[in-house]
Order: sequence, then C-alpha cells, then structure tokens
Amino acid sequence: MSATTAVVLQSVAYLALVLFASPLLEGVMRKVKAIIHSRKGPPIIQPYLDLAKLLIKEDLASEPGLIARLAPPAAFASVLAAAFFVPFGIGAPARSAGDLFLFIYLITLSSACIMAGGLAHSSPFSHVGSSREMMMVVTVEGVIITSLLIVGVSGHTGLLSDLTATPFRWSFLLGLVCYLFAMQALLGKLPFDIPEAEQEIMEGPFIEYSGPSLALFKWAFYMKQLIFGSLFFGLFVGWPHLTGWGVVGSLVNFVVNFAAVLVLSLLVVLVDATNPRLRIDQSLRFFAGLIGVALLGVGLAAFGL
Repeated sequence: MSATTAVVLQSVAYLALVLFASPLLEGVMRKVKAIIHSRKGPPIIQPYLDLAKLLIKEDLASEPGLIARLAPPAAFASVLAAAFFVPFGIGAPARSAGDLFLFIYLITLSSACIMAGGLAHSSPFSHVGSSREMMMVVTVEGVIITSLLIVGVSGHTGLLSDLTATPFRWSFLLGLVCYLFAMQALLGKLPFDIPEAEQEIMEGPFIEYSGPSLALFKWAFYMKQLIFGSLFFGLFVGWPHLTGWGVVGSLVNFVVNFAAVLVLSLLVVLVDATNPRLRIDQSLRFFAGLIGVALLGVGLAAFGL
C-alpha cells in the first residue's frame, strides 16, 4: 500500500468516526437530561433517526436566495474541516496543515454561515436569532481563542497535535475554567442558549429551515460537541495513549477519548438541565469578564507558570 493510499484511507476512517460518533454523544446527553427531569426520554439513537428523517424530506425554502441555500452546507463543511485538525485520541490527518488560528477561523466560519442563513430570510425571529448569534460569537469566540492561546504560549507552537504533548502548567487552570464556560455557550446549552431560545424566539436562525438543510445544521452542532470535548482533554488534561498497536491501538485511543468526552458531556447536560437561561446582556457581561481571566492566564503562561 502506497503512502498516499494510506493517508486517504486514514482520512476516510477519521471522517466516518467523526460523522457517526457525534450523534451518539447527543443521544446520550438527551437521555441523561430526560432522566434529570424525571422523564423516560427518547432512545439514545434518536439523533440518528432525526437526521435520517430530515435528510429524506423535501428541502422546502421560504427564500430562494443563494445565501440561504449555501449557508447549511457551508456551516457543515467548515466544522467538518475543523475536525481534521483535532486529535480525537489519534493523530489528526491534517495535523501539520494548519494551526489553532485556522481551527478558530473554521469554527467561526460555521457561526458566520448560521448568521448569514438567518439574515437571508424575512422572518423576524430569524433576524433576532442571528443578531444574538453575532453578539455571542464576538464574546465567546474571544474566550475560546484566549483559552487556547494559554496552551499555545506554554507549548511554543500553534499546531493542535503538538500542543497535546504540552506539560500541564498552573495557568492551564484559568484556561480550563474559561474554556468550559465558553464551550457551554458554543454548543447552545443553557444557561447560554441565547440564539435559539425556544421559549422566546422559536429556534432563532433555524426557524425557516427544514429537511436536509436543517439536518446539516444539526449535524454540525453534534460534531462541535465532540470536537470541543476532545480539545478540552487533549490540551488541558492529556493522558498517555497506546502507541505501536496500529489500527487496534488507534481504535482504543478513540474509544477512550470518546468516553472521556461523554463524561464531560454529562457535566454539560447537568448544567443545561438545572439552570435557567441568562439574558443576552448578562451573558455578554459574563463572557467579557472571562476574557479578562483568560488574558491573565496568557500572561502567566508567558512567564512559564
């Protein structure tokens, strides 16, 4: 087998793992949330059923514009591209092709596509949801970038795969806390479920989408949960992985990483199920303060702490 063929096969396997493991994570989170609320809840495979149902439905659109049509696949593709830089317990296929700044750019691009798709429709609920998404991105993305910079400054590199080998420093604690709060917001979970806010603006920027377009948006969110959870453990926690075991070792490492992300997801859903939604102004002030905390962490990392 040639080196090119091996890389292609690794990329395809990586793609399949990310695509089909992420809905399972969402299914477990829904089940746990139902248990907390003393409900039976949907089956764990419900996200797969939801995606399958949406993908075979007619893609109805209230606005025939190009932006409204391209926003869902562009958001999905940007998140999927970002996943190729993240080590899910195994070596990322694109580990040397870009750094954490490219990763942040791709994640931000997905949010920009959501905003563009919402603004391309005439629904006032869609416009309000898009404006809220814009305000959250400005603050939350700043927290994420600054938190990742703490590890980048400590490791003297921007490559995500190399940063996983950075030894733990005390400044990581500040980045860890800030990253967890920002992740809660980026995944659209309470108390930061501001853009969708079902009780207020009825799905926000997604209200005019259905069928395959809505499925792509949902699938992108499912992948984000796996991506940000894996980054949390890879950069801020870290643990040894099996080496020299070939495909079996890679699968074991991925399963261990997935189990760790699942544990983190239980914390996320616990916060989601037990807290009320914050107002948009409260959320903005909260994340503005977190940016200051994360900047302090960057300063400590620059001094080797």
